[in-house]
Formats: sequence, C-alpha cells, structure tokens
Amino acid sequence: MTKPTPEIEALAAQRLAKDEARITGSAGPGRRTNVSLAEAWRSFWRHPSPPMISTFLVGAIVARVVVGGGSWWELVIPATLIALFPVIEWLIHVGILHWRPRKVGALEVDSLLARKHREHHADPRDIPLVFIPWQALCWLLPAYVAIALLAMPTVPGALSLLVSVYGVMFGYEWTHYLIHSDYRPRSRWYRAVWRNHRLHHYKNEHYWFTVTTAGTADRLFGTYPDPATVESSKTVKRLHASDTITG
Repeated sequence: MTKPTPEIEALAAQRLAKDEARITGSAGPGRRTNVSLAEAWRSFWRHPSPPMISTFLVGAIVARVVVGGGSWWELVIPATLIALFPVIEWLIHVGILHWRPRKVGALEVDSLLARKHREHHADPRDIPLVFIPWQALCWLLPAYVAIALLAMPTVPGALSLLVSVYGVMFGYEWTHYLIHSDYRPRSRWYRAVWRNHRLHHYKNEHYWFTVTTAGTADRLFGTYPDPATVESSKTVKRLHASDTITG
C-alpha cells in the first residue's frame, strides 16, 4: 500500500481531531455546545425525513394490527432484515451514494441521492444533508408498499415486512443524525460507530462504509483496514474530484 505523505496525514489528523474535539468537548472555550440525547432527539424531529418515515411506520403498524392473523414465520422477517442490513447498507452506500456521474450518449446519469451525498461529504457538519432527501422519500416510501405486496405471499406478511423496513430506515436516520450532531459518544458500541464514520468522512472515503455498525460488512468486503495503514485521501470532501464523466 502507498505510504501516506506527511502533509496529507497531517491534514487528515487535523480534520479528524477538530471535529472529534467539537463532539467530545475538548475544543476549548470556543467549542460548539454539546447537546444531551433529549436535545438531539427534539432537533431530529425538525427535519422532514423523520416525520415522513414515522408516518409510514405507524401506518404499517396500525394496518398490521387491524388485519390480524399471520404466522410464526413472520418473526423471521425483522430478524433477517436486521442481520442483513449491514450488507444492504454497505451496498447502497457504495453503489448508489458513491455513484460516479456517467454519460450514456447525451444523457448524464447522476441521481439526486448521489448528488446530495457529494454535498454531504463536502460539508459533513451541514445537518440537513445528513438525512435521506425528502424528494426521494416521496416515491421511495410508497414504493415499498408495492414491493412488499409483490414479495410476500400474504397481506399480513407484507405488512410485517413494511413495519420492519420502515423501522430499520428510521433507526438508520436516527443513528446517522446522531453521529453528525453534537451529542457526545458514551457507550463503547456507539463510540466505535461514531469513530468509523468520521474516518470515512475525514481520512479516506474509500473505506468504512457502514453507518449503523462498526466492522461488520466492511470486514466482509475488505473496507475495514487499520487506519494507520491507509493513506489519507485528497478528495475525501470532494468525491470523484479527479474523475471525469465517462461513457
């Protein structure tokens, strides 16, 4: 592996230390105010994504209760989704959010999700950019209803799948928001997740793709190296800056 240059390593360390100091409260008198979990929770609800996802989640829960019936195998649905989510999250992050703009003939292929994610990397402290864009949720949330009805053999099963999907989406939004907020990491698990995501944003955008877990799918796909062995990226805040749009 290429040996990091002292200049790039120093820049990455400065980025990471500065942002980490803001969160942990070690940035001196001028630091940003650290917030409590309750304050973070209240702020979380001021953005469009949480109310939108929670509306569909509550609707799916109510519909599942009203429909009733079902079978024991429906319990496997949330367990399977939670087990597979680190892999799903990794694939979405790499394949969709880190999509490189391309031209197919005269058409440029560059989704809203990819564009917003590049903006998120440019300024990880811009909280509105942390959330799934509401424009995408307007079609994505109802699309899951159609997918669930086609994928499951029964209506109760489809509703159980929807409850699981919306619940996981809500958990992802909360975790990602909390990582980028001024809430101090306290638990060992959360600090590991928090640290990994900052390495992705401040050291090298080609590694540490999981957001809600640490060292799960990244280990599986070979994107969980020892940070000391990884060269800091010049484009960590400018995704694909050296790439040209290709055909």
